[in-house]
Amino acid sequence: MAKKKITIIGAGHVGATTAQLLAYKKLAHIHLVDVVEGLPQGKALDLMESAPLEDFDSQVTGSNKYEDTADSDIVIMTAGLARKPGMTREDLRDKNASIVKSCCAEVAKYSPNCFMIVVTNPLDTMTWIAKEASGLDKHRILGMAGVLDSTRFRFFIANELGVSNEDVHATVLGLHGEDMVPMPRFSSVAGIPITELLPKEKIDELVDRTRKGGGEIVTLLKTGSAFYAPAASIVNMVESIVLEKNRIIPAAAYLEGEYGIDGLFMGVPVKLNWSGIADIIELPLTDEESEALKKSAEAVKKSMSQLKI
Repeated sequence: MAKKKITIIGAGHVGATTAQLLAYKKLAHIHLVDVVEGLPQGKALDLMESAPLEDFDSQVTGSNKYEDTADSDIVIMTAGLARKPGMTREDLRDKNASIVKSCCAEVAKYSPNCFMIVVTNPLDTMTWIAKEASGLDKHRILGMAGVLDSTRFRFFIANELGVSNEDVHATVLGLHGEDMVPMPRFSSVAGIPITELLPKEKIDELVDRTRKGGGEIVTLLKTGSAFYAPAASIVNMVESIVLEKNRIIPAAAYLEGEYGIDGLFMGVPVKLNWSGIADIIELPLTDEESEALKKSAEAVKKSMSQLKI
């Protein structure tokens, strides 16, 4: 079977690291696109020169032209400005909105049937813009951040308990930001709910750290934002699509009544395969959890209402 073609828009830290992980996993041929002349070409060549050592035969190419993205099976949208210390994701909104709008319109010209994964922040708002600009069906476009937020929660839980990361599962709903909704009731270690393993005060600490996980890294780096965990999160989603795994993973999906939310992209558990979002899983929420998710949705609505593009 012929390898799939994956285009990554943006050859910065997230885009380039995603290309590296995809190549090393031999999942597809990869094309990097960036407005900076020479950047995607140079990173693609550098990555290809590691092929004999990493034993992959996927082609990694780079260009500054959208014509070269034609017939992509999956498009990963990472282009945009990175956060700096003191900035919220909303501070990036208008500038990144213009970038996402123009990039996705170009992509749609050449790959109208692609599957799109949006990574640019503020994630939920940018995914909505990408849908509007590309015209893609709601089942074939989603935002990455649910995987990233839940994997941060998983790591914090595993680290606190001193257990293997493999045994920890976690669920995070809502937007990608400080109004996200980590779900301790649906998070477990080897099937044991973390509410049975940790006191409420410690769980609350881990929830708070998860909500502020991206900001913690921005503060430490000072000149950039996270890219290793975001790239790994993207690849986790791509694997489920390309390999038809039907995994249940949290992602920003377009809701039309699910969870009482309509017309927004929000983080929810989805079943993901080559057809796209095959199903949205609706969890039974407590009143407190429902209120938290409603607050998260209101934050997305506010962000969308303040768009200036």
